[in-house]
Amino acid sequence: MYLHPLTANLPAAEREALIKCSELRHYKRNDTLLNAGESTDQICCVASGLLRVVTPSRDQGTEVTTEFVARNDFFFDLSIREDRYQSMHTLVAALPSAVYFVPIAVMRGLCSRHPEVALGLLGLAMKRMSMLRAQMRRISSLPPEAVVHRVLHQLADLAPSSAGGFDKRISQSVIASYAGLSREVVNKTMRGMENRGLMRRDDEALYLTDGMATTDFGTLRDIAPPPRTLSAA
Repeated sequence: MYLHPLTANLPAAEREALIKCSELRHYKRNDTLLNAGESTDQICCVASGLLRVVTPSRDQGTEVTTEFVARNDFFFDLSIREDRYQSMHTLVAALPSAVYFVPIAVMRGLCSRHPEVALGLLGLAMKRMSMLRAQMRRISSLPPEAVVHRVLHQLADLAPSSAGGFDKRISQSVIASYAGLSREVVNKTMRGMENRGLMRRDDEALYLTDGMATTDFGTLRDIAPPPRTLSAA
């Protein structure tokens, strides 16, 4: 068993050592994992659920969700050369989540001994930056309805429910904060999609029709299996 696919091919002793120094924590929806300005010496790895990265808005009392951190994704400062860093963002659980915390110093040592792990982390960081740029382009160039459509497709990929679609516990206010729109615009757009048969909902999830099930990142992934229990073997 391993903490993350990046560590799957490490020697058993390395995996065991990594597991021993890591901590698994559980969070309820809307729990805060890390506050902006807070110093930390750990990086986060999502085992299940979904986190969102939040930046305060210039409008008092509002916030902007700049990105989501899904299962098997890491959250850390883009440089791990120092043992601690001061977070520029707040990290919040968008859904009930299980998260591993790994000391930065331990991960840096692992990267120095196993370059493939460093390359894997670099790839994840590049993907993160690419998604940020894509989201900025959408907000700046697409009409509001198209932005909402794209965000809903992305959520179907990041937070799939057990029966398909995306988890309905992701609120319209969160969708609005990520789309850069008002909650009223998001609500109106989603109602319009339902009226045109592009979306339906039940007690568990919101579902997009097959004709709409594509994103800027390709077709939707198969739903991932539940995370494995952390162990050393």
